[in-house]
This record gives sequence, structure tokens and C-alpha cells, in this order.
Amino acid sequence: MWSVDPRTGKRREQVTDETTHEGVDSAVRAAHEALPALADRAVRAAFLRAAADELTARGPEIVPTADAESALGEPRLNGELARTTGQLTAFADEVDEGAFLDVVIDHADPSATPPRPDLRRWKMPLGVVAVYAASNFPLAFSVPGGDTASALAAGCPVVVKAHPDHPATSELCAAALRAAAARCGLPEDVVRVVHGFDAGVALVRHPLVAAAGFTGSVRGGRALYDAAAARPRPIPFHGELGSLNPVVLTPAAVTERAERIGEGLAGSMTLGTGQFCVKPGLVLVPEGEAGDRTLETVAERLRATAPGPLLDERMGTAFLDGFAARAALPGVAAAVTAGRAEDGRAVRPGLLTVDAGALGEEHELLLEECFGPVTVAVRYAGEQEAAAVLARLSGSLTATVHLGEAEAREEDGYAAALLARLAPLAGRLLVDGWPTGVAVAPAQHHGGPYPATTSTSTSVGATAVERWLRPVVHQDTPEPLLPPELRDGNPLGLPRRVDGRRG
Repeated sequence: MWSVDPRTGKRREQVTDETTHEGVDSAVRAAHEALPALADRAVRAAFLRAAADELTARGPEIVPTADAESALGEPRLNGELARTTGQLTAFADEVDEGAFLDVVIDHADPSATPPRPDLRRWKMPLGVVAVYAASNFPLAFSVPGGDTASALAAGCPVVVKAHPDHPATSELCAAALRAAAARCGLPEDVVRVVHGFDAGVALVRHPLVAAAGFTGSVRGGRALYDAAAARPRPIPFHGELGSLNPVVLTPAAVTERAERIGEGLAGSMTLGTGQFCVKPGLVLVPEGEAGDRTLETVAERLRATAPGPLLDERMGTAFLDGFAARAALPGVAAAVTAGRAEDGRAVRPGLLTVDAGALGEEHELLLEECFGPVTVAVRYAGEQEAAAVLARLSGSLTATVHLGEAEAREEDGYAAALLARLAPLAGRLLVDGWPTGVAVAPAQHHGGPYPATTSTSTSVGATAVERWLRPVVHQDTPEPLLPPELRDGNPLGLPRRVDGRRG
């Protein structure tokens, strides 16, 4: 696997060879053998904190390497490294608390009809988790990212399929995690990394892989999802695939602050050269002078935005081809035309416009994500036209609405109805903000209806750990044979619900 600089297209170094099927088998089996070592929650928590420390200490090497392989810039990547280490320590705190084990105890009740036996439930790790690294986050959604952190927190060893755009970064991060494991007395094989397309396919099919997490394209994610379901023993596949992230601007909102909204939209859609999974890809703009001023501001900002490289040449070509295909549809106008910069590698952002009333069956492409710095502005004439467009949308990670001041204060007005209409479309609803930027917090949900994700779970936030656990009930089990988590007296001091009461 070669490390390539996306700014120049030149090879930097050969990092490793593609992993063979035998290599995948060896990695998975080694990870599987390491599973019992993760059983101790205190050791797991210490490992996650040690991993954060190792990544921080190696940041001066990791960040420049990630920049050389992604062109995302060291300031952005320093922030991403901090986010990554923050995720690890946050999951360490969750492991220490133990609430994710979801312990529920119902003591026997012979007087119940029918009589109730003694039942004690908790959650156990599934086993080896396959993680498919993302292209656009070489740290936070890759080898040391949220899928890895949450799986390790659950007690599951991880085998990561590195993204081909950043093999050197992947190896550096894997070395940090493995060093942290060794510091804590764990087998280094609690984290393994494989490389190559064939290795990714072999990984999801391996009989010892118990679950998978994926962040990437609809096409690649769906192929792996189908492979996971077609196994003799199907496994859960938690995939984040594609997201349009619709935005609705009300007439009152653009009347009150057209320029500010236009500036915010332009900044959000070009952040990271438009390579965020939560980039606003479709914006409903009311017809009229205020809506026009909003779009004029967006266009002005886009023309003034410096071109930037995408993560690799293939993505740059796909972005420009996708823009051209959409611009060629009937009734679609290019308010700002995307294109290549003078160096032939960086791309300029684009803005497409179309009237809601002109959207026909032939415009389905406008309602699909185009990865890169472009958004589609749909002009609508009234609430019914806006509702008709929203009714055609598939699931997204986010949905956003910008309201007028009075609308935001009306409990039963149009704003409440609009949010209710958006709720089935997305996992995160925003009011008067922009979707780019996903806070790592216990209440966060980063997921949504298909094709945003293939399940109802989140890949960000404390509840991401739930993906890698399964409930097990012990019935009428003698106390000495129970796990300590389920024994009377609560020797581990866990949050539990006992006979209907939490404590």
C-alpha cells in the first residue's frame, strides 16, 4: 500500500503490502484469542486512557503524516486528534461507571401469576469487531476512532480495515494503540490492522468476526452490508453510508437575516472542502427578494473561497462528474460552476439552483449526496411545495431549519409542524445552526434512517457502545455462579434496576 500526497498526486512511500486472506485470518484469530483479556473493566478503562496518552504523545508524528495523506491541514487535524483522544477518555469514563451494562434484576416471586423465577440480565461483548476506516477523518473515524473506541469499551477486540488514502497514518495510530495495550498488560492483538480491498471483503466474511462498523460510500457500504447478511451466521453491520442533510429556510428567517444565513451556508458546505458527512447538500429557499439575497450571498462567498484538494484523485473526478450530471438536468442552473483550479488537482465549489415545481422523476440525482463542496438550492413557493420536496427525501444524519424570531416562540405554529415533518428524516435536528461539527457528548446521536445508516444506532456519543453488546439473562442461577455484576449486594457498585427500582 502506497502513501500518496493528494496535493500533488505523488507517491510518498510504500507503507505495507495488501493483506492476504491468510493475513486476515491470522489477524482475526489473534484478536479473538485476546477477547478474554478485555473482560476486566478496570483494565479496559486504563487501556483507553493509555491509548489517548499514546496518541497525544505521538501527535507530532501522526498529525503531519495525516496531513500529507489527506491535505486536510494540520490545524484541522490537531483538532481531530484532540477529538479522538477525547472519545477514548469519554468511553473510559463510561466503562468505569458501568451503566452501559444495563443490569436489571427481578427476584423470584412465587406469589405472582404465573410464578416468576429469579431473572438477572446484563450485556456482554459480542466478540471481534471489524471496523472499516473512513476517508475523510483519518483519526476520528479511522483506526483510533469512535467505532474502535466504543468496541474496546464494550470489551471487543478490533480488526481495522485501514482506508487506502492514509495507510501510513493508520499504521502509526495502530502502533500507538498496541503500545497502550502492552502498557496495561493486555495483548497487543486487541487491535489489529489489515489493508486492501480484498482484505475488507474477507474480513466481513470471517466466521470469528461478530459485528462490523463502516463509514463510507453507499455503494461500498451496501456491498459489505449484504455480505454480512449473506453469511451462514449473519452479523450486525452498523454502516454510515450517505447523507443529504436537508436545510429548510423559512420566509421569516431569510427576511430577518438573509446575508448571515447565506454566509453560514457557504461556510458549512465548504468546510473541509465539502468532505464532511453532515455537509448540507440540499437547501429549501423561499422564493422572493429575501431568498434571492440569501443565494446571492452564498454565491459571492463561494466565488471568494480558495480551491482545495479532495482526499484523492478518484474523489475529485467523482465530484466534478457528479456536479456536471446534476447541472445538465432540465431546469437546473449553475449559479456557481464547480471546476478544477489552475493546478489541476484542487477543486472550486459549486452552487446549483432549481425550482421546486420543476422537480420531476428525472431529478432524483439532485436528492442524493454529492461528496464535495456543492449544494443544491431548491426554490419553493409555499409550505405545500416545501412539504412535497421533503416527502421525496431519503434518510439523513441531520436536518436543519432556520426560523424567524417569532416562529421560534410559537409552541403550536409552523415551526413545530416543520420539525415534526423533519424528525422521520434524520437522527439530529438543528434549529438556526449548521450541521457540520458533531459534538462528542453523552446525548449525541450520529445516525439516521437509511441510507444515512444501516441501523438505528449512533457512531458518536456514549450509546455507541451498545452496538457491540448483547443481553444475556441468568435464570435461577445460584449466587456463587453469577457474574459479580449480577450478585446481590452489588459488590461492584454498578447502576442497576432491582425489582423495578433504580439504584
